[in-house]
Amino acid sequence: MLKVPNHQVAGHKAGDGKLGPLVDDSGRFYKPLQGNDRGSNELTFYTSFSSNTRIPDHIRRFFPKFYGTQLVEASDGSGLQPHLVLQDLNFGRVNPSIMDIKIGSRTWAPQALEDYIQKCLKKDRETSSLPIGFRLSGFQIYQNRELGFWKPERTSFQSLSADEVKLFLRKFVSSNTSANLDLQPDCSFASIVYGGSTGILSQLLELKAWFEDQTIYHFYSCSILIMYEKDFVSNGKIPCAEIKLIDFAHVYEGKGVIDHNFLGGLCSLIKFVSEIITTPDECTTEASPKDIQKNQIYFENGTS
Repeated sequence: MLKVPNHQVAGHKAGDGKLGPLVDDSGRFYKPLQGNDRGSNELTFYTSFSSNTRIPDHIRRFFPKFYGTQLVEASDGSGLQPHLVLQDLNFGRVNPSIMDIKIGSRTWAPQALEDYIQKCLKKDRETSSLPIGFRLSGFQIYQNRELGFWKPERTSFQSLSADEVKLFLRKFVSSNTSANLDLQPDCSFASIVYGGSTGILSQLLELKAWFEDQTIYHFYSCSILIMYEKDFVSNGKIPCAEIKLIDFAHVYEGKGVIDHNFLGGLCSLIKFVSEIITTPDECTTEASPKDIQKNQIYFENGTS
């Protein structure tokens, strides 16, 4: 039985007669093949990536597993439609806090049609993509059992300054998160979620090392999902913090050239996250060294 995902924070959403992704109860995510060549481009990428022997295993774990394509009943009632069958990245999670971060100061490829380039360029200029190399596309954070999730509208991410983006990144790892933007985040979970030998920063640095060398693909309008279980860390459990890359409708051959657009945005995100961990006057981190090791335990037990 296919159903609408509970924790989708960005992208086209199913429901109310609209076409969007679905999930099943076995951990698979069904993404409709998009039109205008986007669907075929994404299928081409997944097919190439899954069979490319030049991709190291430690990098593959940052990408969703690909199970091929399948005809399923579309969420908009249009009957059987082809879908990509992918790993459901939130399968098994309880109350995941999630950020969708679109990487790159340029979300359009030079090969794209001129009207699409102008559309993307306008949005890149109106958001934080151009000034800092990435923008928030989706955000939800679990508060507590009584309040549930705080999931601000996507319009609230429009035209964020660098300081405002950093505020959201800080709220993501705070125990006092709320919709009140004037409330100073305490960043009490920064050291265990962002920090540590296998925390979010360590994973981003591992990805960066690959992008400094890889010339196989150029990733445009691709996002990094950052996920963890806030309720777990609040109760002294493993936070299950990890990153995954998603959305590959605009991936092109690298042709022997480093993807400086994606790499630049990734480096910028790393700088922001690093500053949250290391700047004591902005964040007070309370996690102990023992807590920091919990991400390592989670990763060493296998998340790929």
